[in-house]
Order: sequence, then C-alpha cells, then structure tokens
Amino acid sequence: MGKRKINGLVAQIGRTDIILLADLLDLSDQGNDHGEREIEPNTPSVARIYDYFLGGKDNFAVDREAADLITATMPFLPSIARANRSFIRRAVRRLVRDYGIRQFIDVGAGLPAQQSVHAIAQEIAPESRVVYVDNDPVVCSHGRALLQGQGSAMVQGDLREPDAIIDHPMTRSLIDFSQPFALLLAAILHFVPDDANPGALIARFRDTMAPGSFLVISHGTLEGEDINERARLSTDVYKQASATLSLRRPEAVRALFDGFELIEPGLVWIHNWPTPSESPINQEQTLRGGAGRLPG
Repeated sequence: MGKRKINGLVAQIGRTDIILLADLLDLSDQGNDHGEREIEPNTPSVARIYDYFLGGKDNFAVDREAADLITATMPFLPSIARANRSFIRRAVRRLVRDYGIRQFIDVGAGLPAQQSVHAIAQEIAPESRVVYVDNDPVVCSHGRALLQGQGSAMVQGDLREPDAIIDHPMTRSLIDFSQPFALLLAAILHFVPDDANPGALIARFRDTMAPGSFLVISHGTLEGEDINERARLSTDVYKQASATLSLRRPEAVRALFDGFELIEPGLVWIHNWPTPSESPINQEQTLRGGAGRLPG
C-alpha cells in the first residue's frame, strides 16, 4: 500500500488507526486466549504506543521504537490521538460538572493512564466511578495494575457482547444502574460493521440506563465529494488487517444516538466540541463527536 493511501485513510480515524497499522506491521499484541497475560516489555503493545503518542510514561523502549516507525509513515497520527483524548476529557468534565454524572463505562478504553476518565471525573467529584472495558487481555492486566486504589476497574469485554459487560460482577459492583451513567464509545464504533448492528448494541446499553444518562461517541466519517475514494481506501486497508473498518456518513453516525437527545453543539468535529477551537490539523483529519442525553 502506498504512502498516499495510508495517509488518506489516517485522515479519517483516531486511536484505532494504530491498531490497524499494528496489524499491518505485525505489532499487535492481541491473542486468542481470554485469561490473564503478563505485561511483555520486549513486545510492542498497541495500547502502550497510544500512551506514548499521548505523552505518557506507561510504555517501553520497544513501544517508542514502534511508535516512531508508525509516525514516519503517518505523521498526523499522534495529533489525531491527542485530539480524540482531548475530546474525551472535555466531554467527561462537562458531564460531571454540568449534568452531575458520577458513573462511566468506557468501552475500548485502552490503558487507563494519561488523564483518563477516572482522573478527570475525580478532579471534580472524587466519588466518581469508572468501568474501563477492553478486549485485549494484556491491556486489561496492565490496566488493573494501574487502577489499584483508584475507585475504578478494568474489565475484559467486547462491545459486540454488551450483556457480558453489563452483567460482569465488577460492573455491577461499581455502576448503580438505577442512577444515570455515561457510556463512552470513543473511536471504536467505526470498527463495528453494519452487519453487527451497532445501533442494536447501543440500544442494549440504553435499555439499562436511567433517564439523564449519556452516550458519548467519536467516529470516523465519510465526508464530501470524495466519499467513494475514502470508502475504497478503507476497504484496501481492512482487507489486509484483522480489523474491519466501517467509516460512516455523518447522518449514519447521528442515527446511532437513536433514543438520545444530542446536546449542543450536536455532532461536530471533535476539536470543535463543545466550542470551536484552534487545531494543528485540518477538520478533515479528525473525527466527529457528540454527546446525547437519555430523556425522561
């Protein structure tokens, strides 16, 4: 795949770019087992590479070397990763400060480091609780070590199996489903194809939510007149990777908020949420994001 094609695709997506490229470079530490696995400092980790892009310290030399290799091909990727994390931080602050949210389920979270959800929420409300969910057993092992004594938990799970997340003993011990909570789906839904029915997966979570709960999404989109070219680039990449990329039109992303009322400013470029801001990268090189409130 040529550099132009890779950069064209990277312009549309966030954290999950790293996973895609890791597959292509054989850097992924995903495994088929579902048990505990030890942290491997001599093998590059997608989550630790992401941590490095965010300026974190929970990474090793091998991760930094892999990150530099990725950045050489995709120079905007660290900026996109930071833009997505900044969006998550702003969303969490607003929900805690303005809407009284004290509970979060963060699916596809990666490592809970570098100003993660619990740190942001607990700055405002120390009683806030967060359940982080990731399908990588290595990430979960490392995450549990980072979260000791933090009033939060790391659960191994998959967005495509919402009941397993909802009914997990750790989720049930931390989340009071009779009270509002926020479901965070940041840069993950564009890895859920239409035939997996992402709307139905979200609806399963929605069915457990008390009125006043929130859904927060950031998502890679297909925009403008070059939509067919972007769709083709996406197809080229995921045919060579284990992950399936499903970029969507803005109206299709907006439809994922079915049953929720989008709060201002709606579904916008993430660096313009909740208010316009200067960005080191163009609008077309970030994600769209928004937050919806369950009425009632």
